[in-house]
Amino acid sequence: MNETPWLSHGVMLGLLAGFAFAHSGLAALRPWGENWIGARGYRIGFALVSLPLAFILIIYFFNHRYDGIIFWELQTQPGIFELVWILSAISFLFLYPATFNLLEIAAIQKPQVHLYETGIIRITRHPQMVGQIIWCIAHTLWIGSSFALVTSLGLIAHHLFGVWHGDRRLYSRYGDAFLKVKERTSVIPFLAIIDGRQTLKWQEFLRPAYLGVAIFTYLLWLAHPWLIQVTAKLNI
Repeated sequence: MNETPWLSHGVMLGLLAGFAFAHSGLAALRPWGENWIGARGYRIGFALVSLPLAFILIIYFFNHRYDGIIFWELQTQPGIFELVWILSAISFLFLYPATFNLLEIAAIQKPQVHLYETGIIRITRHPQMVGQIIWCIAHTLWIGSSFALVTSLGLIAHHLFGVWHGDRRLYSRYGDAFLKVKERTSVIPFLAIIDGRQTLKWQEFLRPAYLGVAIFTYLLWLAHPWLIQVTAKLNI
């Protein structure tokens, strides 16, 4: 245990709260902001606020991931490495679904709010929340520290809030059209498919974006040792 085991836990919760406030707050202000500076301008402003905060979170997590109490040490157990990376890969498929237009995210095309009901949205209406939970399970299982657990609980809390917040914003924009999509989809993965409200169409997943996510996940796996070394030098 570190000399100040809980200090980093509080700092991380503070960083998570700051990121959640900025990210969700700017999302809520999007209609107003786009009226003032346009969709592309607001997207760029959103990125200039969110990305630095996200980078700080990532760096701090890397540098303090073993702080506090170590609840378990499973890294040497057979199959744990493979399980963690399989879960991590699956999490990225949910975190970065191909329903999002990458050109809009980069503000190359005019960013818009879409009402999707295809691809991964058939599995869950909130894929980023599901992906974040899977990612947290995988990394907390691998690291086993109280810091990792606190970070995971904070991330999951933010994304559970995002479920309510996202639905609220879609309803505000689309009204009854969103309510109809909400009836045909589910937050819990595969629930709408199991109870017959939705049908899974595998051909919708045959898109270049999913291949891109798979390549990104593999490159991230290769870059993990380098990322740990680089973040350690930043001493945050």
